[in-house]
This record gives sequence, structure tokens and C-alpha cells, in this order.
Amino acid sequence: MVYPMTTLPFPDRDAVAARLTAFEDADQSFLKLLMENAAQDENLLEGLLLWLDQASDARILNSLKLARTGEWIGTTAPSRLQIRLTEIARSAQHPAYRAFREGFERAGGLEKAFPKA
Repeated sequence: MVYPMTTLPFPDRDAVAARLTAFEDADQSFLKLLMENAAQDENLLEGLLLWLDQASDARILNSLKLARTGEWIGTTAPSRLQIRLTEIARSAQHPAYRAFREGFERAGGLEKAFPKA
């Protein structure tokens, strides 16, 4: 029997955004675990958007951390998430999104997931 994939209530987008803000080793392990579970994709992506929006609204832009996080996500994320992550990275022109996008593209996750023919 096949069960439909539904979004699980925990962790919510706020918890994911908090993990991305801290981004310690334990937080990275937590995010890797989320990426392994396809049912958590929506929560992960919504949390990433919230984190990027919070970085956009911050008084000080930590572009190095945004790029490093983008590179880690691009390297770590499974193939099924690469296209949606690329869409998120390109969804705004704010410098926070640009820094994340630069790190994400540096990782080359989309090219690894979908090699050119």
C-alpha cells in the first residue's frame, strides 16, 4: 500500500530557520536528517525561505555565512531538492539571496544531480 506524502508538523519552518541561523555541527546533522526524509521537504524549504528573508531584513549582512551555508546545502542536498533549491536561490535580487546563490552554485549540486547530456 502506498501512503501519500504529507508534511509532518515538526519541525516547522521556524525550527529549520533557527538551525540555519546557528549552523553548528549538531544543526548540520539535523538538517541532513531532514533532507533524507522526503516528507520533510516542504518544511525544509519553507524554513530556508524564512531564514533568507530574516537575513534580508537584518541590519548587518553576513554574506560569508550565507555563501558558506549555500555551498553546504548545495553539496549535501539530495538530487530531488536541487531544482527547488535553485529556484529559491534565484528568487530574489537582495544581496542575501545573491550571497546564498553564489555559494549554492559553487557547490555544483544541480550539475551533479542532473549532468549535461
